[in-house]
Order: sequence, then C-alpha cells, then structure tokens
Amino acid sequence: MRILKKFGCLPEQMQNSAVLEYYTALRKKMFWLFLKRIFDIVVSVLFICVLLPLFLVVAAAIKLDSFGSIIYKQSRITQYGRKFKIYKFRTMVEKADTLGTLVTVGNDPRITRVGKVLRKYRIDEIPQLFNILLGDMSFVGTRPEVEKYVNCYTDKMMATLLLPAGVTSSASIYYKDESQLLAQTENVDETYVQKILPAKMKYNLQYIENFSLWNDLKIMVKTVFAVCANKKIELPENRKADVNA
Repeated sequence: MRILKKFGCLPEQMQNSAVLEYYTALRKKMFWLFLKRIFDIVVSVLFICVLLPLFLVVAAAIKLDSFGSIIYKQSRITQYGRKFKIYKFRTMVEKADTLGTLVTVGNDPRITRVGKVLRKYRIDEIPQLFNILLGDMSFVGTRPEVEKYVNCYTDKMMATLLLPAGVTSSASIYYKDESQLLAQTENVDETYVQKILPAKMKYNLQYIENFSLWNDLKIMVKTVFAVCANKKIELPENRKADVNA
C-alpha cells in the first residue's frame, strides 16, 4: 500500500515548486499517513456495520418521497487528480445536475422534502463510508470537487491532491452554510471559483502543512458538534470571505 508517490511520479500539473513544499512536509510524516489509512479502514467498517439499520430507513424514506435512485453518484476528483464516483443518499430530484449549477444554493428547488432533512444533519454523506473503505476518500481531507472546479486550481491548490479527498475538514466546518452564501449572488459558478474556493483552500492547505492524526480526530469531533448544534459558524475575522465583494 503506497501512501505517497515519489514526487517525480506525480501528474505533471502537480510537479511544481508550490506543491513540492507541501509534499516535503508530508514525506516526513509517512508513518502517520500509514496509520491514517489503517484508521480509515477499521473505522469505516465499524460504522457501516453499526449504521446498516439507518441505511435501510433512509433508503425507504427516499423511495417513498420521490422518484429516482436511492444513491446519488457523481464523478469527483481525489488524490493525484484521479476521478472516482462519490456516493451520497439522493437529496435532489432525479437528474438534478442537468437542471442547474454543480453547486447547491440555499432553498434550491431541486432539493426534495426528505433531502432537506438529510442535508441538515449531513446524513446524505453516510454512503461515503464505502468511498473511504475503497480508498477513494478519507474521513478528513479536502472535500472532493468536480473536474470543472479542479481545472481552476492554482499551482498551490494542486497540493490538496497529494492526499485522498475527505468527508470533512476545517473548511467544511467553517463553510457548512456555503449554500446560503451562494444564494446571495447572481453568478453562482463565478462566486464559487473566485471567492468561496480560494477561501476554503486556505484551510485545506493549512491542514496538509500541519497534518497529524491528532488533528484529524479533533476535526472529526468538531464536525459532529457543528452538525448537532446546527448553528451558523462564524469565520475567524482574519479569514472571513466577503462573497459580495
């Protein structure tokens, strides 16, 4: 199980000086990266077994609420720029991708009644336990973007592709109300690429720079509290992004 490729074996677009800085920092933590993968495997298997009854209840609710599949699959980008299919419980009408933008805004009419509840408590993310088990994702890491947005990455942002995509992160916690921010803008894609994405990347790059298994555990705990509290989380003053600027 290769945890981190040699720098010369990375995709060409990742072989730049900005990525090298973060790559060098991660190379010093290979043992902890190995433990991170072991942790992902063991805990994802335990959660899948424990949450199986919830899977069945949610599946039934989705089927009774609207027409379409139970599991939503979309192509996303993970470690080294590799494409994979992310799994979620479907929270929107069937074929919602063809009816609007690739990001969701507040009060999006494509979201179903059951979908609103699943999104509120992040229950729709549970099927990603299988993505973690397969190695496409990790519990903590940069949230996987669609290829359209990854193509907008700067050289420095490419460093976030050194590790598998994550179910949660510090950026996910601070920007958990991202859809409400985007609802205030006229051009959703432009605002996301120019304002939201760069702001979130500050946290994602900081995570890689300061990676530790202990930090992963803290982020996971903070995520649980953020979801349960269901309150808007304020960004630190020096990191706050003005989406209307």
